[in-house]
Amino acid sequence: MTIEPHRISFGSETIEFTIVRRDRKTLEIAVEPDTSVVVAAPNDASLEAIEAKLQKRGAWILRQRRYFAQFLPRRPARKYVPGETHLYLGRQYRLKVVPHIQQEVKLLRGFIVVQSHRPKQTELTRDLLDAWYRRRAQIKFKQRIEFNLNRFPDPEAYRPQGLIVRQLSQRWGSMSPASRLLLNRRLIEAPIDAIDYVITHELCHISEPHHGPAFYSLLDQILPDWEKRKTRLERFMA
Repeated sequence: MTIEPHRISFGSETIEFTIVRRDRKTLEIAVEPDTSVVVAAPNDASLEAIEAKLQKRGAWILRQRRYFAQFLPRRPARKYVPGETHLYLGRQYRLKVVPHIQQEVKLLRGFIVVQSHRPKQTELTRDLLDAWYRRRAQIKFKQRIEFNLNRFPDPEAYRPQGLIVRQLSQRWGSMSPASRLLLNRRLIEAPIDAIDYVITHELCHISEPHHGPAFYSLLDQILPDWEKRKTRLERFMA
């Protein structure tokens, strides 16, 4: 897989985009939540053909960028200090860091309590909290996968072959050609209905790999209110 940064002019606008070349037959354009434009292209696709496709979809690309831009800037970077607010499943919790012989993280009456050997060391607080989020994400995402599979007429036909939880900078999730589901760790901060949207969206890709009419027809059938959930996810996680 190769990654190539490029840009084109569209009217008075400049569209910067990244080409990701893969072993595939079709070309797909995606505008990510951070407003970046990514083109998944066959290995042998010419730059001229890719640019022509971008010119054809230019108006749509600019609309998508404006849509996502309304949710920027994203939340400021966390400092992992007591009193700071952190999200878990759509609720805000205040961070409490306490000295303790046993290092542990738990929810307690509106607080995320981090028990730490070194409570003043913010790097350790960050690591303990991140490890806790990852554990909770693995547990909760597996539960929601099982729940959302039941939306489909034949659940086993849409069962992913594995789950990977990883911190992602752009996508909320993806489904590999081998049906391995990748979900953004940050999703554990979102409300359940938004998590369910991302999971259902990706499960639909098992039978419809590309964002064509057949994909959206299936998504409309399985999750009729997906657009409302998607908007809530972007607003909530901005």
